[in-house]
Amino acid sequence: VQLQASGGGLVQAGGSLRLSCAPSESFYNFNDMGWYRQAPGKQREVVALFSIDRGTADYGDSVKGRFTFSTDGAKNTVYLKMNRLKPEDTAVYYCYAQQSSRDYWGQGTEVTVSS
Repeated sequence: VQLQASGGGLVQAGGSLRLSCAPSESFYNFNDMGWYRQAPGKQREVVALFSIDRGTADYGDSVKGRFTFSTDGAKNTVYLKMNRLKPEDTAVYYCYAQQSSRDYWGQGTEVTVSS
């Protein structure tokens, strides 16, 4: 399984970005998909976790109300729309998928938010 993530970049505080992740097989084959992030010197943390079965997403406290996870079945792609970005959102963002208790990670896409 490969997860191809894209969409990172440099944005000013208050701006928006949308990350994309395209898995190498149908995302309906997974139990969960989501996004994690890791800032310099910090542990990796969950940003959004989506249950494919339930069709619901849970978000990390720091991004609730600002970030939205979505899917596009026709494109077999999942997204993370990030609004009202803050400098503390600066991190490498990783696409994540779980299938039969196995975890898969994308290569990471860097998001930098300038103040």
